[in-house]
Amino acid sequence: MGRRPTVDRGELARLVAEGMSVQELAAHFGVSESGVLQAKRAAGLAKPMLDHSRAVPWKLERRHGQSGPATNLRNLSAAAQGKPPAAERLNTALRWAQRLVDAGLDVDYDSVSGFREVAAAPGVSHVAAVLEAARKALEGR
Repeated sequence: MGRRPTVDRGELARLVAEGMSVQELAAHFGVSESGVLQAKRAAGLAKPMLDHSRAVPWKLERRHGQSGPATNLRNLSAAAQGKPPAAERLNTALRWAQRLVDAGLDVDYDSVSGFREVAAAPGVSHVAAVLEAARKALEGR
């Protein structure tokens, strides 16, 4: 059994700064793409992951994960965390959320039927809270 290949952190940092792709790095170091990603995380070179659990607090069925409401909530969440998506996606999410808030609506989710629009409880709107967090972060930019 051979020795496992190692990834030199200094060389990894240099090559990442030069713009080498994960696939190229894997070939260079003789490891899998997953190995490169693990090495990047260990070396502090990976971008931190966004946490959308507040914006999408439900455990979504796979078939609902890419639905309009889920995507819009994630895009608003990304904006609230200082990493807004492309302008078109952000504008779509902002318009969607504002339409719901203006109509006094909110979203609810169940694993069988997916997302649905519901009347917002007085003073408690999930969509309004996510929208407000996104707008605050966008104003601060």
